[in-house]
This record gives sequence, structure tokens and C-alpha cells, in this order.
Amino acid sequence: MIDRDACIELIEDRYFGGVMRADLAGVRDCFTNDARVVIRHGDLPPRQFAVAPAVDESNLLAFYEHICGNYECWFGEFRHYVDVEQQRAASTFKVRLTPRPEGAFSAWPIQELVNCNFFDFDDGRIAKMIIYYSNPGATRTGEPNPTGYPPRRM
Repeated sequence: MIDRDACIELIEDRYFGGVMRADLAGVRDCFTNDARVVIRHGDLPPRQFAVAPAVDESNLLAFYEHICGNYECWFGEFRHYVDVEQQRAASTFKVRLTPRPEGAFSAWPIQELVNCNFFDFDDGRIAKMIIYYSNPGATRTGEPNPTGYPPRRM
């Protein structure tokens, strides 16, 4: 069972810290082998990811390879709501995605998002995560997905 302090350490230091450091192995280690992630943004269809994806899901690790390969990420101003008994948490925070000069989105402006993630834990790791985000700057890029993922089909 994960306690409150360990939960916050997993969320802020191991998971988001791993994304900020582009430590893909460390990020992967935050998830169970059967973890599922759903990303919701406005009225767009939900995007579904998994460590071991089914036919209707995308590969979770490919998503993080895309993010870390194209952006320098920052996460901060966290507020956590932890239910130790149910092994769940909700976290609100701010995100800044700065396009890497060598990345596919180098011409894009810096994206600033406001996120709320919901976590279910199993044995001290993330088993399920739902990501809700707003992107006030989306109109500047003309893209409905500020991360550029999944890539547009031409």
C-alpha cells in the first residue's frame, strides 16, 4: 500500500520528474505492466494508451518518446488530493512544453497547459491514469493536440 508521502513522491519526483529528465526507463517503471492511460481534452475523442496496447490503444512508451524527443517539459504548482485507503489520487498542476530546436515542432510557441490527473495505484505503481487538460494557447498553433500527438494523418 502506498502512503500519502510515497504517493506524492511517485507523482512529482519519479513520474513527472522522469518526464522532465527524459528518463524513459524511469517513467516506464512508474507504471504497472498492464497500466492504462486515457487523455481527454475538451470535446475531442479520448486518446487511449497502454504499456501493452490492445488494438484500439496507442503505445504509452511511444507517447513519452514523442514528448521527450520534441519538448523540454516542466511541471509544477502541484496540488494533490490523496485517498490512501482507496489507493487513488488527483493532482492539479501547470505544464510548460518548450519545443526542442531539433524537434518536429520547433516552430511552435511554448505551450502552457493546466492539467488534472487522476491516478489509481497498485503495489506502489500507477495502474490507471486519466489526464484532463486545457490548452489556452491552442489557437496559436491551430492544433487540437498541443503535444502534436498523435501525429496528423495527411
